[in-house]
Amino acid sequence: MKKPYLISIFSVFGLMVFFLNGCRKDPALVQPLTAVTGTKVSLGKLIFLDVNLSNPIGQSCSSCHSSAVSFSDPSHNMVSPGAAPGLAGNRNAPMASYTMFNPPFHYNPDDTTYEGGLFVDGRVNTLEDQAMKPFVNPLEMNNADLNAVVAKVKAASYYPLYKKIFGEITDPTIAIKNIVSAIAAFERSPELNPFTSKYDYYLKGQASLTPQEQEGLTLFNDTLRSKCSTCHLTTPDETSGKILFTDFTYNSDGVPKNPFNPYYTIPTLFNADGEHYVDLGLGAILNDHTLDGNFRVSSLRNIALTAPYFHNGVFGTLEEVVHFYNTRDVPGSGFVPEVADNIDTEETGNQHLTAKEEAAIVAFLKTLTDGYTK
Repeated sequence: MKKPYLISIFSVFGLMVFFLNGCRKDPALVQPLTAVTGTKVSLGKLIFLDVNLSNPIGQSCSSCHSSAVSFSDPSHNMVSPGAAPGLAGNRNAPMASYTMFNPPFHYNPDDTTYEGGLFVDGRVNTLEDQAMKPFVNPLEMNNADLNAVVAKVKAASYYPLYKKIFGEITDPTIAIKNIVSAIAAFERSPELNPFTSKYDYYLKGQASLTPQEQEGLTLFNDTLRSKCSTCHLTTPDETSGKILFTDFTYNSDGVPKNPFNPYYTIPTLFNADGEHYVDLGLGAILNDHTLDGNFRVSSLRNIALTAPYFHNGVFGTLEEVVHFYNTRDVPGSGFVPEVADNIDTEETGNQHLTAKEEAAIVAFLKTLTDGYTK
C-alpha cells in the first residue's frame, strides 16, 4: 500500500531541527518468532540505548528509534542526522515497533508481487541483519568496522551481563552476532510490540469508538472508495494471527520529491547526484526498472506518533497523507511524483472523499496508538 507527503511548515521545521541537532503461507519463509529470555532482552535494550557505540560517540539506536514515538525519530526529522556532523541518510527513519512480524523478502507467485523484508526496500531478512547495518554506515553510526563495535561493547558497563549470557569475548565475529542477537531479542519483546491501542481494546469489546472514529473505520475498510484496507489489512495476519495493518507488499505511490531533504546537500563522496538524486526503492535493489518507486507497505500502528511520513519525510501530518492519497491524480492537485513510472492508480489517487471523510479516516488512524487508557 502507500504513504503520503508534501512539503509543509512541519517539513521546514524538521530541516531546522536537523541542522540544530544533528510466500507468507509457507512456514519456511517466515521469520522465526522465537521466545527470548529476559536477561537477553535486557542486554539488547542496554545496547540499543548505548550512545558510545557510534563514531564519534553520542548516537545510539534509540537516537533515531525512540520509545517515546513508537521507536521512530524522536525529533521527527525528515531524515535523521548521522553521528558525523553534517551527514544524514537519504530516508526517513522507519518505526522499529512491530517489525518482528515482517516475513523474509520473497516473491509471492499467487499474488505476483514481492513481499516482506526489512528496511523499506526489503534488502535484509532478519532483525539481526538489520541491526548490524547502522553501526558501520558512515551516514549513521559511522564505525570503521564491526570489530570497533565489539571493542566498545567489551568496554561497556553492561559487559558483565554480556559475559553472563554469552561468555567472554574471544572472537569478534561471534561477538557481533551475539550483539545483534540481543538487539533483535529486545525488538521482539512486548515493549516494541504491545498491541495496546484503543482499536485493540475496541476489538476486545473494552472500548468504544466515537462516531467520527467509527465512520473512519468504515471508510478505511471500504474497498470501493478509500481502499485503505486493500494494503493496510484489518484482518489477522496468516502467520502471527495479529492485525498488523500491512500486507508487506510493495507499492509505488507517486510520492513527491522532498526538496528539503538534507541528503541532497551532503558531500558528493556520499551523494554524487546531489539534488538530482532519485530514490528508486525496490527497483534499485532488484535492478528492475519496472519496480522503480516501489517501497514496502508499512504498518499503520502508532502512525500518529511517527511523522513525518513516507520514505523521504515529505509530508508532516496525517491530514496531508490522507489528502494526498485522496487527490493525487485530481487535475490541479499539484502533486508531482519523484518517480513517475509504475504508479499505482487503481487503489489511490482520486478517491472522491470529502474533507469530512478525510478527517474521519485520520480520527480512526489515531486510535491505532499504543498506550490507550480509558
